[in-house]
Amino acid sequence: MTRETKVIPRVLVFIVAYNAETTLSDVLRRIALPRHSCELEVLVIDDASRDRTFERGLEERLQHPYPITVLRNPVNQGYGGNQKIGYHYAIRNDFDAVVLLHGDGQYAPEVMGDILEPILTGEADAVFGSRMLVPKDARRGGMPLYKFLGNRILSSFQNRITGLGLSEYHSGYRAYSVEMLKKIPFEFNTNDFHFDTEIILQLASARARIREVPIPTYYGDEICHVNGIPYAWNVVKTTLAWRIHQMGIFSRIRYEVEDGRPRYDLKLGYPSSHTFALERIPDGSRVLEMVASEAAALAPLLKERSCTVFGVDVVPLKKGTGSFERFWCLDIDRDPLPEVVSSVDIILLLDVIEHLGDPEGFLLRLRRALGANSPRIIMTVPNVAFLPVRLMLLLGQFNYSRTGILDKTHRRLFTFSSFLRLLRETGYDVQRVRGVPAPFPKALGRNFLSRFLLAFNGIALSVLPGLFSYQIYAEAAAQPTLETLLESAQRHSAERAGDRAEKHVPGSRTQDEKRFSEEKKEKEL
Repeated sequence: MTRETKVIPRVLVFIVAYNAETTLSDVLRRIALPRHSCELEVLVIDDASRDRTFERGLEERLQHPYPITVLRNPVNQGYGGNQKIGYHYAIRNDFDAVVLLHGDGQYAPEVMGDILEPILTGEADAVFGSRMLVPKDARRGGMPLYKFLGNRILSSFQNRITGLGLSEYHSGYRAYSVEMLKKIPFEFNTNDFHFDTEIILQLASARARIREVPIPTYYGDEICHVNGIPYAWNVVKTTLAWRIHQMGIFSRIRYEVEDGRPRYDLKLGYPSSHTFALERIPDGSRVLEMVASEAAALAPLLKERSCTVFGVDVVPLKKGTGSFERFWCLDIDRDPLPEVVSSVDIILLLDVIEHLGDPEGFLLRLRRALGANSPRIIMTVPNVAFLPVRLMLLLGQFNYSRTGILDKTHRRLFTFSSFLRLLRETGYDVQRVRGVPAPFPKALGRNFLSRFLLAFNGIALSVLPGLFSYQIYAEAAAQPTLETLLESAQRHSAERAGDRAEKHVPGSRTQDEKRFSEEKKEKEL
């Protein structure tokens, strides 16, 4: 029997240093080993200092019980840029955790173990040392009043926007799981001081487990390189940009983080494309649902209403057929459609048409596949003429996003007139059209503000649907193709001819034949 080998985690203590010649030795001396068993290494990166910081680091390499690597940037990368290099070093060298220290001694190396502990025990993905967790500690430690108030105001604002509930966003004493760093695109962050804010927002996007631990506050004679007003403005702008990204208004590549949540989901409990469609599907219907995402499928709700639901998607289902009677994994842009289209009562195309490269071709193929069947086809597409999109275009902006009207996966964009023209020109009779309000509860949460905006949007789109509709909802029925009409004519003619043949009984004459014979006799006389 083989005994399992216990893996000792590798920890990188990363020290960012700029003009830290007089303080670096003391910081290295005060580093305390964590309580948790680990393999500790130190990395010092001198960001093109104008003093002997690099040389002092080299002198310290043989003075401590742990390995020390000292690097120097030939060109100053900035506070954020220096961090990027250090985190990349940790990833490339297969460390398990990295803790950030400052070479100026502002943060106490003695409490490094407290910050690392939740990472090493697997309880957190990121841990922040906070000077604000213990009331009055920051001021007792010498934090200037203007910095204390600024920290409080900015942190309160950021909590309001992000919902993270942190006591402080502006501490530079942190530890990260290297596995989490691999998941976030920190290389696209700023090189400036608000890098720390951007990485918190990336962690929020990744739904990382964040912990805070109290740390002592120390303000000595170190030189502060942060310009307060520009820093605060950058923090505000960055936090608002993250929130706008989360709302799907526009996209920022630095916040494109896979968080395990579905890209699309159901919008229920308020006026939306999904609630409108559900209202129009009778119980017990046979439904074909062509879905944009498994998480956005109506099949589970329809099954509860005794509907038989068939499904089509380009992505396989995660577990069997789920709530679908039968499921086909195919690309409706090019693959043949399943034969079931000719026998269903309802076809759902919610948020699907805009993802196709050739919607005209698809609608023509669907019409041919329907044959003589004429189901109700329920469709929704985003309205690119929605007021916010128009305003952004007026300002020279056309920003694609992860979701929303300008979703990066949308291949075709529509207005009311262009979408209705598409349907009519491909042979569909449009039976019902309406505007759909923006999903404010999804973007802002279910609160008074979202309810108010939803109600206002509903009133506005009833007056000017082209301007205030977030989506376009339409119901249509396919006109029969020429092939269907020809087959119908042939079938009808054969039936009618058969009826006439049955009236011709052998040995008897029809009324026309009798009338013709009598007219002939009259002429002969």
